[in-house]
Amino acid sequence: MLQSLLRCGLEYLLLKFAHIVAFVYWLGGDLGTFFGSKYVIQSQYGQEARTLALKIMLACDQGPKMAMPLIFPLGLHMASISGMVAIPGWLLGLVWLLALLWLANVLFLYFTSNAAAKAKVARFDFWFRITVVIAITAYSVVGLLDSSLIQAQFLPFKMLIFSTLVGFGLLVRIALKDFMPAYAQLVQSGATEQVNKDMTRSMKLAKPWVWGIWAGLFANALIGVHVVNDLVGMSVLLLLTLLTPLPLLLIARKRYC
Repeated sequence: MLQSLLRCGLEYLLLKFAHIVAFVYWLGGDLGTFFGSKYVIQSQYGQEARTLALKIMLACDQGPKMAMPLIFPLGLHMASISGMVAIPGWLLGLVWLLALLWLANVLFLYFTSNAAAKAKVARFDFWFRITVVIAITAYSVVGLLDSSLIQAQFLPFKMLIFSTLVGFGLLVRIALKDFMPAYAQLVQSGATEQVNKDMTRSMKLAKPWVWGIWAGLFANALIGVHVVNDLVGMSVLLLLTLLTPLPLLLIARKRYC
């Protein structure tokens, strides 16, 4: 019995450590990507410098991209061990399997040089993330309404914020749809006014959603360490996460669209 408790305690601590590391790499990598993007779109820099900045930006972006699939199953696993959620072992295993599939997609998209395969996996990954958003949102809402499913009141709010961040990530991808074609043209034929305009516009339209992701990460951190643990406070943090990108997006659209 004692050995079982010790094993559970060690397992929980290791999961907690990994959960914190995932948070750090998500936020830190996002900051690196954000600041790197400024140099990619600066037309006063030469093609070589901008290409190097993009490579650094994409490398930094792998931290958040790898952290996102892992942070949810790590948190859910901790909640299962501590009795905060009622989830059967097979379902927890399925969540981990899907998370590892998601992680495999991320790694494939970064390392592959096969353009056709990359396009297919990117399409699959996009719809997979939409499914994740819907599934976690539904699970969270049911958990808010049924305390026998999720006993800890703060967990549904953390999950709802997480699903919001996944959704924001998809909106970043949509905002950047013209960026890579413009960058490809930059590499092939050099910078033109239109290339610089398309790259700048894409980055500026993506940044409000990045700010929303940061707001959500800070909100989840406040809830996770129980600085905010009342229903009203957590509702406000969720609402602020949802609303953060909107005024910035309006400004960006007015200026660049």
